[in-house]
Amino acid sequence: MKLGVLALQGDVREHLAALDAAGATPVAVRYDHELADVDGLVVPGGESTTIGKLLDRFGLLGPLTERARAGMPVYGTCAGAILLARDVLGDQDAPHRIGLLDVGIRRNAYGRQVDSFEADLAIAGIDDPFRAVFIRAPVIERVGEGVEVLASHGGAPVLVRHGALLASTFHPEMTGDNRVHELFYEIAKG
Repeated sequence: MKLGVLALQGDVREHLAALDAAGATPVAVRYDHELADVDGLVVPGGESTTIGKLLDRFGLLGPLTERARAGMPVYGTCAGAILLARDVLGDQDAPHRIGLLDVGIRRNAYGRQVDSFEADLAIAGIDDPFRAVFIRAPVIERVGEGVEVLASHGGAPVLVRHGALLASTFHPEMTGDNRVHELFYEIAKG
């Protein structure tokens, strides 16, 4: 099964390696014809406004939104979670979003780069704690009907799923622990 990683900004190489270790065939996606050839897509962290503008500029925003709406699995990490979110709360909107995941998310909610941290998470369906890396992380403040909270930190959801959409406010690709990517691979296999 081919799982793509949006290769416009962010930890592309790390996500490709994690998907490979999870058993998928990883593919870097920069163009529409590459998107059309994958069974699912990871939208990595980075800067959500920049990634959104690049999605628009490269002609990927419309095709990606339509494929996700039609059921293609999409996993957004950090900035990717912002791009998946239906609502961006506060005064820092993120234009050019996919906007299909019924959550309300606030950008950079934990603070600046120096406020980044790691935490052990209990994730539903995954044995043993998962060490999560939060870098200028957003916070999910609202979860819509049908959105399943798989992990929380400090009372806020940090890993959520709705159907084939998965979103985390942390960076699982930075840990060497591939269990969240394995979860996405299982979602993609259906």
